[in-house]
Amino acid sequence: MSSSDDPQIDLDDFRRALSCFATGVAVVTTLDGSGERVGMTISSFSAVSLDPPLVLWSIADDAYSFDAFMRAEYFAVNVLTREQQHLSARFATKGANKFEGLECGKGSHGAPILADFAACFECRTEHRYEGGDHKIIVGRVLRMENRETEPLIVYRGRFLRAGGPVLRTGGPYSEES
Repeated sequence: MSSSDDPQIDLDDFRRALSCFATGVAVVTTLDGSGERVGMTISSFSAVSLDPPLVLWSIADDAYSFDAFMRAEYFAVNVLTREQQHLSARFATKGANKFEGLECGKGSHGAPILADFAACFECRTEHRYEGGDHKIIVGRVLRMENRETEPLIVYRGRFLRAGGPVLRTGGPYSEES
């Protein structure tokens, strides 16, 4: 089917409809070709397979850190806790030095690991697929940690407290999502 055969969907209506699906918020990190830390906020994270353990996320073709993630052999997905709205905003800012003054560890293959997270998945890039104006990155989970804490959740463009009220307006969507 060519794009001319596609029904005309209003993109703002489409985005609002997608926001009906509550989802977690994460920061995905890697190292660029010169060893500099790179990271961005994502909400397009999902499990693919249990055996082997595979996850996926997507990145916009025009994202500031697109080239770094397209070349990355390893990356980490840091699932944010409900107290980390500030990090969601920080890593959603295009072009900023997102790691300045931020305590991070190093994963087993060098990807930055946030000091605090709900869960962290260290991955090796397994596949990259075309997905419209995004690339879909599938990673094999090599190592993970689950800290059993409440994650940051976004629903209809607002952060939610699990089982509770809206924390504040505004969501993780950015120039890089």
